[in-house]
Amino acid sequence: YQTPTGHDLDQYLRKLCEEKLPHRYPEISPQISERMERELQIIRKMGYAGYFLVVWDFIRYAKEKKIVVGPGRGSVAGSLVAYVLGITDIDPLSYGLFFERFLNPERTAMPDIDIDIEDERRGEVIEYVKQKYGQDNVAQIITFGTMAARAAVRDVGRVLGMPYGKVDRIAKFIPFNRELRIALEESSELKELMEEDEKVRSLFEIAQRIEGLTRHASTHAAGVVIAPDKLTHYTPLYRSSKDEITTQYEMHSLENIGLLK
Repeated sequence: YQTPTGHDLDQYLRKLCEEKLPHRYPEISPQISERMERELQIIRKMGYAGYFLVVWDFIRYAKEKKIVVGPGRGSVAGSLVAYVLGITDIDPLSYGLFFERFLNPERTAMPDIDIDIEDERRGEVIEYVKQKYGQDNVAQIITFGTMAARAAVRDVGRVLGMPYGKVDRIAKFIPFNRELRIALEESSELKELMEEDEKVRSLFEIAQRIEGLTRHASTHAAGVVIAPDKLTHYTPLYRSSKDEITTQYEMHSLENIGLLK
């Protein structure tokens, strides 16, 4: 984030907070002042002032353009600084929320500010970020769908040439969000089918090997990454079926190489 002349990132973040604090709290108690000071000190110590400013800037833009932004989701709702800046609309003091759930000096993991922006106009906000930080420096983030138990059974059944109706009936014995291994231990129907039919036994043996493997790529619903220069210096890129440019590294890998997301 490029601050106005004469301010570094921490100074500008503090200036914004001091200007905006009375809009959130007409009467500023010692508790409020102490909480904001503590948060600003932790943000400075951990080097995340720029992150807050980047997010504040595009949320400010969205709200100015009457683009609907969610009130706040996840641990960032515990931040008074985020509330004062308008990143969230949830008063952490009223609900007894802890800043350390979001940003803790004892934890090295990068924090996530989860932002919900209306689907129909999300592209406008992304385009604003690209214009501000450079088309080559900003991209959406890839996400990988993995092979769930039912899908694994259906795919393997098709390859083995088994009748669709039979495979579909078998797959429906598997509860949603349950691993095949556990489903086989719990379901008497599945155990019986395996004992009666050698092909069904092969079906489950193969399906367990591919369960959890990556099946397809898509664009993360909320993830956008911003790099200090061209993204291709940090990650390969991918053009999706919808002609969207995304990173080829998923969110956690981008975090590991230190990119802002």
